[in-house]
Amino acid sequence: MNIEIRGNEIKVGQLLKKIGEIQTGGAAEVFLTKHVVKVNGKRTMSRGSKVRDKDIVWIDEKLYKIVSIPE
Repeated sequence: MNIEIRGNEIKVGQLLKKIGEIQTGGAAEVFLTKHVVKVNGKRTMSRGSKVRDKDIVWIDEKLYKIVSIPE
């Protein structure tokens, strides 16, 4: 599934909120300890990690491709 972002990057915490996995940014820390989140095959535990255009994000068994759209 493609996830469209405005600009070149988005933080993992913002991405989780955008796709409805969490309700608040603060919930990202708890989510990341209970779920496997990988960016381009590398696990991330930081809600501040940046995801960029064309990155591949795995959240548990779900796969997402990041697509940047013009602002």
